[in-house]
Amino acid sequence: MNQRGAAKALHKPIDPKLFTWPSSNPRLLGSRCNNCGTTSFPSQTSCPRCCSEDVTPCELATRGTLWSFTIQGFLPKSPPYAGEETAATFQPYGVGYVELPDQVRVVSRLKVSSPEELEIGMDMELVFEPFRVDEDGAEIISYAFRPVA
Repeated sequence: MNQRGAAKALHKPIDPKLFTWPSSNPRLLGSRCNNCGTTSFPSQTSCPRCCSEDVTPCELATRGTLWSFTIQGFLPKSPPYAGEETAATFQPYGVGYVELPDQVRVVSRLKVSSPEELEIGMDMELVFEPFRVDEDGAEIISYAFRPVA
């Protein structure tokens, strides 16, 4: 409780291994193979290209290019999806691959849900936002990409 007696809002990352949080400059966490140079997201303990276990954790770029996209037009099955939407409240959303300068493509929810506002090759930037509230009342923070203004 704070000085006024109100509970302090809690924020938790959807998975602490996916990105730095909290941080003044949050970044996605990947890994880079020291043998062949392949970058992976999420972070791996071995390289998916050459199978080397000589990998180094790394922070990924916050801007990239939209490589491909689709619009999720129906409520995903739960589990594994853990959102709070119901069939009545569900709103379609964009899902895409964003290619980062780190030579890795990240699959991500997009902040745009209209295909008319998305174009393969457009510049995208990383954002962090509340995804849902957990059973303890904490806001679960996830990542997404949006077009660069």
